[in-house]
Amino acid sequence: MMKFIFMMIFMIPLSFKKNSFWLNQWFYLIMTMVFFTSFSFNYLVFSISYMFGCDLLSFVMILLSFWICSLMILASSKLYLKKYYYNLFLFMLLMLMFSLFCTFSSMNLMVFYLFFEMSLIPTLILILGWGYQPERIQAGTYLLFYTLVASLPMMVSMFFYYHNFNTLDLFLMNKSMNLVTLYMCMNMVFFVKIPMYFVHLWLPKAHVEAPISGSMILAGVMLKLGGYGLMRLMIMFLDIGMKINFIFIMISMVGGVYVSLICIRQTDIKSLIAYSSVAHMGLVLGGIMTLNYWGLCGALVMMLAHGLCSSGLFCLANISYERLMSRSLFLNKGLINLMPSMSLWWFLLSSSSMAAPPSLNLLSEIMLINSLIGWSYICMIPLSFLSFFSAVYSLYLYSYSQHGSLYSGLYSFSMGLMREYLLLFLHWFPLNLLIFKGEYFSLWI
Repeated sequence: MMKFIFMMIFMIPLSFKKNSFWLNQWFYLIMTMVFFTSFSFNYLVFSISYMFGCDLLSFVMILLSFWICSLMILASSKLYLKKYYYNLFLFMLLMLMFSLFCTFSSMNLMVFYLFFEMSLIPTLILILGWGYQPERIQAGTYLLFYTLVASLPMMVSMFFYYHNFNTLDLFLMNKSMNLVTLYMCMNMVFFVKIPMYFVHLWLPKAHVEAPISGSMILAGVMLKLGGYGLMRLMIMFLDIGMKINFIFIMISMVGGVYVSLICIRQTDIKSLIAYSSVAHMGLVLGGIMTLNYWGLCGALVMMLAHGLCSSGLFCLANISYERLMSRSLFLNKGLINLMPSMSLWWFLLSSSSMAAPPSLNLLSEIMLINSLIGWSYICMIPLSFLSFFSAVYSLYLYSYSQHGSLYSGLYSFSMGLMREYLLLFLHWFPLNLLIFKGEYFSLWI
């Protein structure tokens, strides 16, 4: 693991080198490939160095982080062409990747917490520095304070655990804790990060105001920190989880249906995709809270699938925004006339979002629905609404943006850039290819 950390440290001067924008992306892709090929199912041997290590859960999350970070550079070429402080942007991206890598590979809860909080700062700078509207300051404040207010109780509960058991190593943190207050203090920050309904208001604001790179990393990786943390720490709360987890499953299911209804009346494309993230991650939270095997495996697959699919949809929204300078669905109409080839990608990613085969979303939804219905038959009611409305808002997004006449009344023809097609392909291809190796996702527990 240290070789990747050192590679990122030695990439810092490269971020400030003149005209090294695409060279940075090349190095991110090299790191992705080296990391991808160095995996072994023998967890005790694979990459344990100092306080960093890697099992399948960490591996999938770090791989997703590398992949999304390399695609963020590909999506942000406008910064390079217009010379919008792109060296500082590359540096922020590198710091973000470094903190995510250390978060996911950490084997100690204190180190995990430290880098978990550190990952917030580069994200905040991305939103404040390269966002579009003046409201980005308010969005940044929401993001910062929602996370910080929830994370301070976690720090106190970590000290409490250390005082009682003298360890914060994750593989030794298996002592059962039957305290509701400790449960809430330890897990509240993850509920905010996922985000759970009721504490999700920071997410649409942050997405709408963030630049394309900020939206990609928020949707692709930052939300997954919450699910990852819950999966790691839920082993301490098995007894009390049996008693109170039903509250969070209920909030996730009903909240997911509410958010799906909110999606259907959105007029801002980015806002619609952001709210759909809340609905999908609600399903993930429900799966983790059932505490069964199907649920945990389904949550892992859904986190990976949502990271690729949601990030791709944000890229599509940005491609339209760069041409029409608006995110409104009232103005983004008839895009099939403006960019016929791009309509195919709108269709492919919208269909993946509503769990059409052969996407990973389908596999994950089958696993999570199995898990939740196995937990309680009553879950069939919100799950049926959730699945139905998921298709409704995906079709709404596709049909309203692609069909109808162009707002200007004129018909023009735009091909789109090769860079954009490559960007979308690199989101969609892994999303639909990984289903052929679906059995590997069940091996991490």
